[in-house]
Amino acid sequence: MENYKEKLLKLLKENDVIKFGDFTLSSGKKSDYYVDMKKAITMPEILDTVAHMISEKIENENIDKIAGPALGAVPIATATSLISKKPMLMIRKEKKSYGTSKQLAGELLEKDTVIIDEDVTTTGGSLLKAINVINENGGKIIEAFVIVDREEGAKETFEEKNIIFTPLLTITEFKDYINSNDA
Repeated sequence: MENYKEKLLKLLKENDVIKFGDFTLSSGKKSDYYVDMKKAITMPEILDTVAHMISEKIENENIDKIAGPALGAVPIATATSLISKKPMLMIRKEKKSYGTSKQLAGELLEKDTVIIDEDVTTTGGSLLKAINVINENGGKIIEAFVIVDREEGAKETFEEKNIIFTPLLTITEFKDYINSNDA
């Protein structure tokens, strides 16, 4: 079996997805690194690796749907749906003002078990909003997967809500990989 985690670390490094320097995040907070996941999720090999990692973790679980909040997680959910053969849901940032006025695209049935994908988490706040949309529409979130966890509170946020939180990588693992491979 292929070591997808090692492959993901290598791909993120080779494609300069995690940059080190002085950055201002969308929250306004300063950081000494930036995770450019929008770049990563446009690359087929990275998406394929991530989708295989998630699909392996859920293959023996009773999962009905794979959800991804717009914009960053939609390619991840799509790729995971293709590999796992499970239908997907897209979660809009807000309800449409036209048509069906739904915040969800895809068919969510009452009591469907759902995993949710995300590209990167800091505190987990935006992912929680997406999870609430699934819960309010009758689904049940089983687990939240994220490609990179910045380790700034998301794990604790999800523990408080009793949601399994599974980062494929943490920023610490990535920094350790960079340091061990630059030696």
